[in-house]
Amino acid sequence: VDWPKMRERYAQLLPYVNHRADLTYIIGEMIGELNIGHTYVGGGDYPKAERVQQGLLGAKIERDPSSKYYRIKKILKGENWNKSARSPLTEIGVDAREGDYILAINGKPTDEMNDIYESLVNTVGQQVTLKLNTEPKESGSRTTVVVPIGDEHELYYYNWVQENIEKVSKATDGKVAYLHIPDMGAGGLVEFVKYFYPQVRKEGIIVDVRGNGGGFVSPIVIERLRRELAMIDVARNAAINLDPGAMILGPKVMLADEFSASDGDLVAYRFKKYKLGPVIGKRTWGGVVGIRGSLPLLDGGFLNKPEFSRYDTEGKAWDIEGRGVEPDIFVDNDPAREYAGIDDQLNKAIEVIKEEMQKNPQKLPPPPPYPDKSK
Repeated sequence: VDWPKMRERYAQLLPYVNHRADLTYIIGEMIGELNIGHTYVGGGDYPKAERVQQGLLGAKIERDPSSKYYRIKKILKGENWNKSARSPLTEIGVDAREGDYILAINGKPTDEMNDIYESLVNTVGQQVTLKLNTEPKESGSRTTVVVPIGDEHELYYYNWVQENIEKVSKATDGKVAYLHIPDMGAGGLVEFVKYFYPQVRKEGIIVDVRGNGGGFVSPIVIERLRRELAMIDVARNAAINLDPGAMILGPKVMLADEFSASDGDLVAYRFKKYKLGPVIGKRTWGGVVGIRGSLPLLDGGFLNKPEFSRYDTEGKAWDIEGRGVEPDIFVDNDPAREYAGIDDQLNKAIEVIKEEMQKNPQKLPPPPPYPDKSK
């Protein structure tokens, strides 16, 4: 890139900058001349608008057209020991059930409300009283106290993962493990550890990296998935164990899509490179020119300077940047079907891993005759 020329070209737009967002756009376009990933620019001296804290109950709520009261359609499960995944209606002492009608919030009848969420503004972390009943009437109602949250994203994610685990388990008679890795940072590694180790006695595994935002821990994940059986341990009156431990011996499948990015690209590449199993889904994001932190600007803004990449072991090509990793089996999720709860990519993964388990069942040999130490 001829940077002096690029500076001259984009400097012509500076007189028209009226907001920091305009400047960010110009800098981004200039850095975009590199035509590679991780060329991020942002931040800066922005006006900070006051934000309204919207309280949420961690539930899907619908309005009953006849009574005008609101009804709890579904309560999202959560991890109430984890602040970011707390589900208010499932906490100890909260007497709320799916199907209940919310008759009032803090004494205000909900059938008189234009929108139930109006009464939950600025209630995050505050005690709120709900009047509930199994029917849309005052007689037989009860009150319970709940503490709303400000973000349901983690709850929806947690429920999506749990539903996928249940779906895979049901479709495979409990023989196949499922886990999703949301990123390749500390949080993603925690999710891998949390779901991998409890399922190591399963006969196969589906590793889902769709939407993986990247990071740096994919080598740790791949090294664990690559473990090969060296010997078999057996203890008195106990089940046999694989050695090395913490491994799944059976077939493996990886799910990836166009939002598997950066180290999400790399984990799919390594999975294919080491022939751990098929990658199913869509071509990954294709951005592996890496960065080592950002460059701070005087007004608090930042930009990134991409500075390293990867090429193949034959020294022939920069395989991933700008292209991504192609799946072995292409499956695209139709948005309408996905909204209806149909995950065609996951369904294909289940189909493929079941076929592989049927064709190549993993059977461990029984222990040989015990040695006679009396001789």
